[in-house]
Amino acid sequence: MNRPLRRLSLVVAFLFFALFASTTWIQFITAGKLNAMPGNSRQLYAEFGRERGAILVQGGAAIAASTPVDDAYQYQRSYPAGQLYAPVTGFYSLRYGTSGIERAENDVLSGSADELFYRNLSSLLTGEKPKGADVTLTLEPKVQQAAWDALDGRKGAVVALDAQTGDVLAMVSSPGYDPNTLASHDGTAQEQAWTALNADEDDPLINRATSALYPPGSTFKLVTAAAALESGDYTADTLVAGPQELALPQTSNTLKNDEGTACGPNDQVSLADALRISCNTAFGDLGLKLGADALGEQAAKFGFGRSLTIPTAVATSSFPTGEDVAGPLLAYSGIGQGNDLATPLQVAMISAAIANDGVVMEPNLVAEVREAGDSGSVVERPSPSELGRAVSSENARTLQRMMELVVTSGTGTRAKIDGVTVGGKTGTAQHGAGLPPYAWFTSFADDGDEKVAVAVVIEDGGSTESAYGGRLSAPVAKTVMEAALDG
Repeated sequence: MNRPLRRLSLVVAFLFFALFASTTWIQFITAGKLNAMPGNSRQLYAEFGRERGAILVQGGAAIAASTPVDDAYQYQRSYPAGQLYAPVTGFYSLRYGTSGIERAENDVLSGSADELFYRNLSSLLTGEKPKGADVTLTLEPKVQQAAWDALDGRKGAVVALDAQTGDVLAMVSSPGYDPNTLASHDGTAQEQAWTALNADEDDPLINRATSALYPPGSTFKLVTAAAALESGDYTADTLVAGPQELALPQTSNTLKNDEGTACGPNDQVSLADALRISCNTAFGDLGLKLGADALGEQAAKFGFGRSLTIPTAVATSSFPTGEDVAGPLLAYSGIGQGNDLATPLQVAMISAAIANDGVVMEPNLVAEVREAGDSGSVVERPSPSELGRAVSSENARTLQRMMELVVTSGTGTRAKIDGVTVGGKTGTAQHGAGLPPYAWFTSFADDGDEKVAVAVVIEDGGSTESAYGGRLSAPVAKTVMEAALDG
């Protein structure tokens, strides 16, 4: 072979090698990245052309489903209940992707999860088009509807938990939105809906139950009381300082009680009565005496600072550290102000742990994942899981009795339920000068068979007087607890 032919053969061999290498790179190395590109229309058609699994609630009703349609995408995602479950389901959109359970459980809903490999392999062999798996949630329709109706369009959130398992029985965020508008196959309609929702000052796309962080106000006094009991230096009957005003360190400012009076004779009050009447100066003083480390450690035991997925993402509630809790700020942190921040889910977890004799259960939204169809086999069924112990069982029972006093003769009497043991804690959280406070209520109800815990927050609830959690939020919690126990 002469030299020119050898050179030509080397060039041809190199070109074949380059083609092989580039094809291998595209097909195997970057395939996942290319498939995930928003502009990959083939991937969109393939995904939307597969029947997506349904999202169901207890009792079997579908709150998200795919139905055949006569267009290029073949299936239309729909949400029959509209706004009611939107904070949980999220949306499934051609242009804007996914959120909520649609995102967290996308692999099983789309049918691409590893757990569905053998089912998909069987479908491939039989020529049947693979389907996504169905996801059944822990939500109870009656409890969800009761929470939505009781909130009555006011801006805020409601969370109800099974205190013994951590199952989420209800999760409502208001104002809501209709996910059907974002699931439309009409690109213009999708864009208009997306623009309007993002321009709305009330942020309807945010799930306030898990993604919004609020100052917890006096509901945090449960954590401060728990820290006091766990220290071993206090009991429910221990007298604590409850003056009309509490002098704060490093400043001439004082912390005052809402009523403008001392909480007891001789400026003293029992720990139980301090919680019953929500005495600011008593818990501010307790915060200063216990110290930031003790309060922070107790908050962490209830779940503050922990990253949670249920399986949707949850904003991390936080107790401040360093300069954010130094000096007078420590007294404010003791009453749930200052730099304390919590989600409604976290506040519900506090009551749930107390009702569950001190054990914190991991909150969970998914009851089971099952292959599509009435006879589909179970792919996954989560079991209740403990996050840890917040307080001893003895101190939990003490806190239960203290919370019961709040409802029988304290600030939370509007949460009473005949024939049911109910404990609660009100809260009014300031969040800016001249702004109406947030109205909080957290509680548990025990009918002897079931234990349910609830947290309610209502934003901008009106004047300072009317915004007390006992006035606005306690009746909402009562309605939700009644629905949960009416089984």
